[in-house]
Amino acid sequence: MTATNHILEIETLGQSIWMDNLSRDLIESGELKQMIAEQGIQGITSNPAIFEKAIAGNAVYDADIEAGIKAGKSVEEIYEALTFDDIRHACDIFLPVYEQSNGLDGYVSIEVSPRIAKDTEATLREARRYYAEIGRPNVMIKIPGTPAGLPAVEKAIAAGINVNVTLLFSIESYVETAWAYIRGLEARAEAGQDISKIASVASFFLSRIDSKIDDALDAHLQQASGKQAERLKQVKGKVAIANAKLAYQEYKKIIQSERWQALAAKGAKVQRLLWASTSTKNPDYSDVMYVDELVGPDTVNTLPPNTITACIDHCDVASRVETDVNEAYQLIASLSDPDININLDQVMAELLEEGIDKFVQPFESLLHSLEAKVNRLAAV
Repeated sequence: MTATNHILEIETLGQSIWMDNLSRDLIESGELKQMIAEQGIQGITSNPAIFEKAIAGNAVYDADIEAGIKAGKSVEEIYEALTFDDIRHACDIFLPVYEQSNGLDGYVSIEVSPRIAKDTEATLREARRYYAEIGRPNVMIKIPGTPAGLPAVEKAIAAGINVNVTLLFSIESYVETAWAYIRGLEARAEAGQDISKIASVASFFLSRIDSKIDDALDAHLQQASGKQAERLKQVKGKVAIANAKLAYQEYKKIIQSERWQALAAKGAKVQRLLWASTSTKNPDYSDVMYVDELVGPDTVNTLPPNTITACIDHCDVASRVETDVNEAYQLIASLSDPDININLDQVMAELLEEGIDKFVQPFESLLHSLEAKVNRLAAV
């Protein structure tokens, strides 16, 4: 480890670093415990792509798969048993963080099946079942911030379930998410139940926005020259961070509202903005730009392992989530100029649709690879 761990500096500025990765190897080797102690990792997020990578080529799961086969479980039931086990163990490892932070951090996120992203009732039913079966106070259920997902978020919060609202791209989606959280807390408070133990994060995606907009800008650049070409180049790699900074301004307005203040007086925790999709896709950009530019109070950044390593080594830490906000407003407004001609609403809508597909595909792929493994082990 380097002499200065920049992740520990980030923590002093009010941001928590969570890791976007989970596997049984990490748990059983003691590496996860070590990362919490030495690197300052304060939570974990998982998704089907992460579990596919963990389970597919790894013999550490074979004994449990064989037990599932003997018990006559379906492939999906075996998958659930494996992942629920990993989530429970990770929750137990993070429990001291959860207790020391008074329920602010120490969460482990698991996503409900992406196949039901457009079905409110099924999403809520699965969120309740996951929460009950995993049975840990520091598990967080991931629900997509889709038009169908948000009513499920509201009801899950009212039921006392911690929720990670995922797949947020537009500021409008984030604002709707924040109010869904508030309505859920209000319903719970009206029923006379404690709201001080519930936590939620709003996962706002970053690098996918820049990747998509940069592709559109590159297409425009093929026909552009002179001043227009300069303007297009100036926008590249800038939109996701600007968009996130404006979302943070909306967060500040929401927590100043009377409705939020009334809940805060009853012990409610703020729903923190979580920066997700933070590994830089373009090699021309800094590998830690989605960390450096968005450090600030009441936020979380969830990083894949390679970005954690890069950040420990060379993050340039300062509280920047509220710097250059006017420039961010100007940049977002400029996208509709004829010279740039990017329809941000359309981009965000497409990203949401693609985002659901990006969760469904690895989930299906995971079930296929697990089925192949089940068949192989059943034949032995």
